[in-house]
Amino acid sequence: MDASGVFVRERGKLHRVSDIVLKPVVGFSSSSSSTCRRTNPLVLRKEHFVFTYNAEGSLRYSSKSLFDIALLFVAGNVQHVDSLVGFPEQIGDRLFAAAEENRVFLKPDVSPRALRLFSDAYGEMVLGSLCLRNRFPLLSERMADIKTFHSLKRLDLFGCRLGDNHEIFQHLTSASLASCLIQLFIGCNGLSDTGLQRLTAPVRIMRKGLDCLQCLDVSHNPLSERALRYLKCLPKLDKLDVSSTSVKFGSRLKSSMWELLGLTYSEKALDAFDHSECKTQGWAEQVVNQWETNGAQMPKQKKLDESRISALRFFGRQKFVQEVLNAAPLCRNGDATAEEQRLHFCKPPAGSTANGSNPDRTCWNASNKRKQPSEKRSDLSTASPPMKRASSSVLNADDMDLLDQY
Repeated sequence: MDASGVFVRERGKLHRVSDIVLKPVVGFSSSSSSTCRRTNPLVLRKEHFVFTYNAEGSLRYSSKSLFDIALLFVAGNVQHVDSLVGFPEQIGDRLFAAAEENRVFLKPDVSPRALRLFSDAYGEMVLGSLCLRNRFPLLSERMADIKTFHSLKRLDLFGCRLGDNHEIFQHLTSASLASCLIQLFIGCNGLSDTGLQRLTAPVRIMRKGLDCLQCLDVSHNPLSERALRYLKCLPKLDKLDVSSTSVKFGSRLKSSMWELLGLTYSEKALDAFDHSECKTQGWAEQVVNQWETNGAQMPKQKKLDESRISALRFFGRQKFVQEVLNAAPLCRNGDATAEEQRLHFCKPPAGSTANGSNPDRTCWNASNKRKQPSEKRSDLSTASPPMKRASSSVLNADDMDLLDQY
């Protein structure tokens, strides 16, 4: 019986099934050890039984329910499942836990397909918030898996060394995240005006992506005041952090923020930019921790990097080495941020006076000059935030140059 074929009588005819053979199971008698297997055999394992001790101390075992056995089988072959849409959340939760226990999400060839399967069916329950703050190796190693989380409401990529042309930009402005992403933190990434222009290009030109973004952190980046115009395409933006950038605080910045984005300077630090509550939430929370733990156990590249630097210095390329080392921006500590470096802007409450919307209003009232223009400015200060510019002025020379690159 160990290598015999299987014969099936169907409609009065007996024929042999060539792709099914009988496989013995270790630990069971020959009378009950044979089971059918195809490409992925459903072999009886110890996981299919519950071992207990009776009153006399003898070991007894009973089989698990058919549901539990089927759950283990599906979890081990979840990459072959077409869809989980329509299955109850309780089933999805238990199936995800079983797949996580089988370390399915640690396999690079299986994990993206499995995570996409759960994300399509259960959305933000799989992962609603993802914090990768200063964890750039994890972002680089698990980029394919992170792109499957298309129901994120909060994404923290602070200190992930994105630069001006990272592949995550396409995912941030994708249609899958357009209707759910509310908070985005991309500070301390070496993001310049060109990078912010490239990030918002799909939103400004094709009108897709970041439709619900309300909170944006671009602090500790070499951004100038000129880059603020690239944020006019975000219709629901009401909180912005430009601390420790090339933007200089003053009346001109307040006026530009009000005219371009309808935001006013906040005297107090906004709680939205307090990263003390930053955490990963969802079914895949432990999966992300497994990725980081597994990555930490891999051989470190420190010696290899040192040997490369030594070789480049030997061949007279020390300047190139220094540029590579300085490519990653230096993130300042949170306690080192001075009061003058914190630049938080927010949208004023509805019906209230926009303090700081017109920085020169006080000077006009004090000097008592040009009485008529002063009244006009006073009316503007109590008005609602200016509307976004029409689409006719969206495509400027820089945008056309960016389009020519594609």
